[in-house]
Amino acid sequence: MRRANLALRDHHHHIDVFCRHRHHPMPATEERKPPYRFLLIVSVILALLHAFVGLSLLSDLPAANAVRWLGAAYLAFSWIVLPLTILSRFIRHRGLADALGWVGSIAMGLFSTLLVFTLLRDVLLALGLLFLPGALEHDSAMWSAVAVPALALLVSLLGFVNARRRARVVNVDVPLRGLPPALEGFTLVQISDIHVGPTIKRRYLDAIVDAVNALDADAIAVTGDVVDGRVEHLAPHTAPLARLKARHGAFFVTGNHEYYSGEAAWSAEFARLGLSVLKNRHVVLEHAGARLVLGGVTDFTSQQYVPEEPSDPQAAITGAPADAGARVLLAHQPRSADAAAAAGFDLQLSGHTHGGQFWPWNHFVRMQQPYTAGLHCHAGTMWVYTSRGTGYWGPPKRLGAPSEITRLRLIAA
Repeated sequence: MRRANLALRDHHHHIDVFCRHRHHPMPATEERKPPYRFLLIVSVILALLHAFVGLSLLSDLPAANAVRWLGAAYLAFSWIVLPLTILSRFIRHRGLADALGWVGSIAMGLFSTLLVFTLLRDVLLALGLLFLPGALEHDSAMWSAVAVPALALLVSLLGFVNARRRARVVNVDVPLRGLPPALEGFTLVQISDIHVGPTIKRRYLDAIVDAVNALDADAIAVTGDVVDGRVEHLAPHTAPLARLKARHGAFFVTGNHEYYSGEAAWSAEFARLGLSVLKNRHVVLEHAGARLVLGGVTDFTSQQYVPEEPSDPQAAITGAPADAGARVLLAHQPRSADAAAAAGFDLQLSGHTHGGQFWPWNHFVRMQQPYTAGLHCHAGTMWVYTSRGTGYWGPPKRLGAPSEITRLRLIAA
């Protein structure tokens, strides 16, 4: 069951083979060919999961048959609309594609919680029958069948509100050994994982840019997964990035979703908007007489899409001045940390995890990444800060993992 849900959440990973390779573009007709085989597999899995929820809850509802039929109709609707969300990226009419994206994303978030709560309900009822057969009330199954969808809806509404409001500002002090006085208080503002796409548009990004500019940063770090869609569809909605202002500029590294969406075109577009794109290279920032090395790497998985651009922290620091007061790496995924520490960086800024976005997915992040969120000391030599993300992916839903705009201040250890 867990594998099925993880497959649903990561469907973009499986359909990226239909996106254009940077150096070997496919004909347009092939590029936009929907992944029918994958859709069939997903539809079968979703049918089984929806049937499980329906059989578990509907028969126990203390309600008229008409209510049960309405519940069955909604589950059928949910089963149909979730695969259509995948298809929406292949629809040329952007209004229809965005509408499907909205409906499917909301349905995905609600069904995810409904499924988890249904599983928990069945486990609790089974344990009650096994260990407390006499104490279990006769109508426990009926009222729990009402409570599960009610709680799932309430949680989804709360998560929707949390996801759609502008990310809060989180202040973090990073203590670095040997930090020169000139770099004391140097501020980096990090935004990550915005996922401009079907449900996140220009107005959402405008509010983020306004908040970032108000922080008066020395440098701005954009650590990947800015977009979910192609340049020709989303360029008007990423335009606010051109307004980012910091003393030393704004810097961007690719995330895995840039590769799903046409990385070469997006890297060119972000450069056009004024962001410095760091692909396995660094820049040296002269600040109050001291030097700070700011490096960036391609996404941890970039070699799968552009073989000649593997993620390489060592290349990102090669040639850096030996007298630099601090060495900071921008790397989309936290699992770049081992290579970054070995290369000699003092601090790595990452995203990718969304902090799990909403329960219970936060418990599964550590199966793939060393850190879920926050500041951690890695290998005793380097700090890693993992942002919970500034937007959201898929369901417009955040619970227990609030989005953030991160203001990191360097201080002497």
